Amino acid sequence: MIKFPTKIGDFIFEIQCTTKVFKEFLNTHFMTLTKAQVQKPDITIVIKNNYGVPFVNYDVSIKSVDSKIFYKRADYFIEVNNCFKHAVISVHNELALKHALMNLFSAFLVHHNWGLLVHSSCAVEHGVAHLFAGQSGAGKSTVARLSKPRNLLSDEAAILKISKDSITIFDSPFRSELKPLKLQNAYPLKSIQLLNQALKNERILLNKADGLIQLIDKVFYWPYCSEETTRIIKLLKLLVKQVPIYELHFQKNNMFWELIS
Repeated sequence: MIKFPTKIGDFIFEIQCTTKVFKEFLNTHFMTLTKAQVQKPDITIVIKNNYGVPFVNYDVSIKSVDSKIFYKRADYFIEVNNCFKHAVISVHNELALKHALMNLFSAFLVHHNWGLLVHSSCAVEHGVAHLFAGQSGAGKSTVARLSKPRNLLSDEAAILKISKDSITIFDSPFRSELKPLKLQNAYPLKSIQLLNQALKNERILLNKADGLIQLIDKVFYWPYCSEETTRIIKLLKLLVKQVPIYELHFQKNNMFWELIS
């Protein structure tokens, strides 16, 4: 069994796997902790292979039985105890592993009332983060590429730490095209842009209610109980209270940064 300790956000994850292919995937996408950095893990994850079939769709079935929660998709299966201390993930391939880890991590964050995983790219300028949210095809990866040479904290799934006093963004290992920077520090979130590709650049400030409604379907979450959904809404309310949300209509060039900087 190969042990891979890593840190995501504020949490230590001990991931265990049996194949070198999965170890190489983890080495590529996740921060490797030194022995001096390794502490008692917040969660232990065992990865198993040879499960299911290649990716079919994003549909995930969820059930909670006794003290365990189960998430099942055609290409992965997650079994986690309801205190989110230990999980077993069975996957078909690396894509399934990536999606399963995103599923588990999102549920882990909400369980701890720590924050959210948001479908977005994120860039840092002058020490603060700007988030670009949208569903597939909205232009998150395009905006990320156009934002270089700024540090890119995500191009698919941004990690938001949400409290009543601050909103901060961490470097995300859950990437679509870009390699993670594996940065350890977090950045304050300055703004959120909801992406719309257009013929001219325009940035429109939304009121908090409209912003919250439009953000709901940008959050990665698979709720297994009504209490979890309530917790997500409360986290979103804290988010929109502290960070302005805009509609960003943009051309496929980097001139939209003139509206943000």
